[in-house]
Amino acid sequence: MRDHESEEMYLETILRLGERLDTVRSVDVVEELGYAKSSVSRAVNLLKAQGYIELDASGGLLLTARGREKANAIYERHRVITEALVKMGAGKETAEQNACRIEHVITDELFSVIKNYVKE
Repeated sequence: MRDHESEEMYLETILRLGERLDTVRSVDVVEELGYAKSSVSRAVNLLKAQGYIELDASGGLLLTARGREKANAIYERHRVITEALVKMGAGKETAEQNACRIEHVITDELFSVIKNYVKE
């Protein structure tokens, strides 16, 4: 994991997988993102060291309170930006794909503007 953007992507992926699966395993993250097992393993170790995740007795990935808070904030950005792009006329798939990119690079100030736009 080389940067903040990757950290956020992994946290969001673990959160979203947790909504669909009883237990989120590293292999689920591998399949979801299409990354090498070694890359996901490295990221999991870094997220664990930063206090964002823990491993349960069976090796399942669990977000800590800190990790869940950060993942929820990231996912909120994703949902709001997707909704804004659709509201502006983008197709759902295009909006989803671009929201994934935008959510990691916009400022809090711009996100507030987009969030207010969606509320209107």
